[in-house]
Amino acid sequence: MGKAADLSEFDRGKIVMARRLRTSINETAQLVGCALSAVVSIHAKWINDSDTSSRRQGVGRPRVIKEKGRRRLSRLVKQNRRQTVA
Repeated sequence: MGKAADLSEFDRGKIVMARRLRTSINETAQLVGCALSAVVSIHAKWINDSDTSSRRQGVGRPRVIKEKGRRRLSRLVKQNRRQTVA
């Protein structure tokens, strides 16, 4: 099971504003459509750092073939399906 995508800045702002308006954690999670733990962690981060931005970068292994190489390979395959790598 993979990790879920980060919440958008708008959703993070909705969480902060809802919590500032004394909305419960359950109601806030239902409003945004995320997990309770996400609401708690985002609100705690805002309280401690006054910031809700995500620092998560691209995850996973870097691509072996860059975009330019992928386009070139695609063009070669379309020209001749039996073309070798060399």
